[in-house]
Amino acid sequence: MAKIAIMGFGTVGSGVLEVCRRNAASIARRAGEPVEVKYILDVRDFSDSPDAALFVKDINVILNDPEVKVVVETIGGTRFAYPYVRQCLESGRSVCTSNKEMVATYGAELLALAREHKAAFLFEASVGGGTPIITPMHQCLAANQISQIQGIVNGTTNFMLTKMKRENMGFDAALKIAQQLGYAETKDPGDDVDGRDACRKIAILSSLACGHHVYPDNIPARGIRDVAVEDVKAAEQLDCAIKLIAWYHENPEGAADAFSAGVEPMLVPESNQLAGVNDVFNAVLMQGDMLGDVVFYGKGAGKLPTASAVVADVIDALKDGSKIHDSLFWKPAEKLDHQLMDTAKYSYYIRTVGVPAAALPNVAGPGKLVFDYGDSAAYLIEAATAADLEAVAAKLKVLGGRLALVLKKLPA
Repeated sequence: MAKIAIMGFGTVGSGVLEVCRRNAASIARRAGEPVEVKYILDVRDFSDSPDAALFVKDINVILNDPEVKVVVETIGGTRFAYPYVRQCLESGRSVCTSNKEMVATYGAELLALAREHKAAFLFEASVGGGTPIITPMHQCLAANQISQIQGIVNGTTNFMLTKMKRENMGFDAALKIAQQLGYAETKDPGDDVDGRDACRKIAILSSLACGHHVYPDNIPARGIRDVAVEDVKAAEQLDCAIKLIAWYHENPEGAADAFSAGVEPMLVPESNQLAGVNDVFNAVLMQGDMLGDVVFYGKGAGKLPTASAVVADVIDALKDGSKIHDSLFWKPAEKLDHQLMDTAKYSYYIRTVGVPAAALPNVAGPGKLVFDYGDSAAYLIEAATAADLEAVAAKLKVLGGRLALVLKKLPA
């Protein structure tokens, strides 16, 4: 029998225990032996729990028990999770985690540590929640060079944008509903709505795609706070949907950086598969040089979907151990002194404030007017780069106006 421990008994941690018990027979069949949770590490009081006997408050109880082969980390953050995971890997125990912040920040280091100590460090649930993305990417797509990734990887913002579109709802109202349903944090929803969660996820996928560590700090990220009802309506007029897109693509030879990556709200044409991804669902489109396009779709969050991905990693860790890192790894890298800005040209939707609509062709170049509400106007620029948009913002400032929103338009 394989004994495992769970560190952190919140939503995902409790889900791991539930999955292990509910699907014990099928898990044992796939792992080659029964899997039992021996310890749960959590500093809170669970004395009234029917599983009270499993709870410990000192990680050394786990580290000093040779029966524990795999440790599940669902604490979140890095303050406690990172040193605990290091200790587990250094002791030769495999670690399975859903912690995107830790993987995005310390992934290369922890992967190397796992290989050094003949353990596994697995994190399928860190990007797609219950939707498999990491394993297909490093196994099924191993013969492909991944040249492009575009994804909806944050269920909270996708739910909000869906509400705004379907119910003619503003940002604040959509956020309130997301908070009431438990999709968004009540105290500080910034990780979701400001794009930080999606940024960590695309950092992980970018690291896998390019083969070396990509830091979230080097990825420009914008959220959806500035998206208004009039923008959602304008997008519909243009046969598009507004989606928060996390993206990565290789740059042409000779570019300053080999690739670019980012997170930003975009205009997605209805002909694009990502436009039809709604509510809390996630989807990631990857382009391989041999395969072409492939899409991964499913629920990106939730107790049991996420826990199921963690337990799948537990099974892989028990079966394959450190051998899995023959394909699942990336090299360490220094943090860049700049952000990985996109240098390609796109059509851009801009909403301006304080400048007459008639001035926009001179300010922004060729394009078409989308709406004119007097003090506020929207304009679709035919072709521009991110640097061009900075120049547009500067011109608007001289005229006493400003850019209220910028949306890159994905190609159809």
